[in-house]
Amino acid sequence: MPVWPDSIVRATLGGIVLAGGFALPLLAQTETPPAATTPPAATTPTTPAPTETAPAVDAAPAAETTPPADGEETARSNAADLEEVEASLQLSRERIDALKAEIAEMEGDRTRQNAALIAAGQRVKLAEIEVADVEERLSNLIVEELEVRGRLDGADAEIANVLAALERISLNPPPALIVDPSDALGSARGAMLIAAIVPQLRNRADTVSTDLKTLMGIKEQALAEEATLKANYAVLEEEQLRIATLIAARKQGIEQVGAQLSSEEQAAVDLAERASTLRELIDALSARANQTQTGTPTQTDVPQLSPEAIQLAFANAARTEPAVPFPLARGYLAQPANGVTVVQFGAGDGFGGISQGQSIVTRAEAQVVAPADGWVLYKGPYLNYGQIVILNTGQGFTTLLAGLDTISVDIGQFVLLGEPLGQMGSRTIGRTVTTNAGNAQPTLYIELRQNNEPIDPESWWAPNEQQTG
Repeated sequence: MPVWPDSIVRATLGGIVLAGGFALPLLAQTETPPAATTPPAATTPTTPAPTETAPAVDAAPAAETTPPADGEETARSNAADLEEVEASLQLSRERIDALKAEIAEMEGDRTRQNAALIAAGQRVKLAEIEVADVEERLSNLIVEELEVRGRLDGADAEIANVLAALERISLNPPPALIVDPSDALGSARGAMLIAAIVPQLRNRADTVSTDLKTLMGIKEQALAEEATLKANYAVLEEEQLRIATLIAARKQGIEQVGAQLSSEEQAAVDLAERASTLRELIDALSARANQTQTGTPTQTDVPQLSPEAIQLAFANAARTEPAVPFPLARGYLAQPANGVTVVQFGAGDGFGGISQGQSIVTRAEAQVVAPADGWVLYKGPYLNYGQIVILNTGQGFTTLLAGLDTISVDIGQFVLLGEPLGQMGSRTIGRTVTTNAGNAQPTLYIELRQNNEPIDPESWWAPNEQQTG
């Protein structure tokens, strides 16, 4: 009894349909790790409790009547903040202990602490860039997977229709010539039908096979990208814990007069409450800073330094004042956060006015670093700008960062270029900018001023710090 060609075809197509049927959503089965919640850098209130004259009382045990010293309260607050940070991380206990031991070994060495802070901030920025790239590549892979699956679903429908037609032929097959030569015409017609279908089915089978291989390749690539993503999330967690621990350790090691610091911070807050615009606030803060800081060189006193000398000055982590006069820092400033510049200086701000700075859309909970050396004139909420930081960078220049969620520096503190200042939130905070992204993504507003007049910051960034617009 001869074997009919349609039987062979049906057997082949059956295997293809089974293969297509098992091509389930591959990427859909792979869970992308959720974005690691990056805890904000620990902030420690440094304003001491006001001193009050206690009334005369009967003698009592000192341990019961004497309140804890400010240093003890600060240490307890730092410990509580660090415990909260640790609880939110996925790091092993061994790695956390090793990191703490590493930082404890730097105790009292301000230069090493500064260098470690700046290095950790740079590693966070690099990890954030890599995370964004991996997430974009994973999104592209998901789109590719959907396209391939769409083609496979179409192939399944076509093959099912052909199999149904072949099934109908098998129910009423043409007689074999060797059995019934009288029906040669029917046999010839059946042979012609099979001959026309088989090449098309073979081509279709090759296409399905290629798509299945492509789908498997997408699966393998997605797994590799997810491994990279997890590694970068681990870096972000470790470096954020390192930064929080370093900040807490450095605050414990700084000896400051509590009353003086409290007075300076309260004065800045009072000025912010009275000022109705940023210009008024910066004018008042700058005037107060000039009263307490004497001998600051003017622009006419700026020396000429070679690029090598400028880079060497910025490499000194022990500095307690700007590495170079601010006019010489043009082309060396660090972008405060990774992101995409959506509004340039001089463009429309979305509210009918002209932008006096740059607006950058960042990833959620992105780290914000100091763009330059300077003293913190003000930190905290202001009007509808969210949390802001104002730096006095010398020679009549100030830098404003607005739209932050948390801030880890204190008023009066000297910060170094690249040192972590705080973090963004999960969405736009305050009325800083209107963009196509709406409020779904956090937006950092950057403003550079000379003698309280806004200037374009674009030419001040280091070449490798430029953002795309």
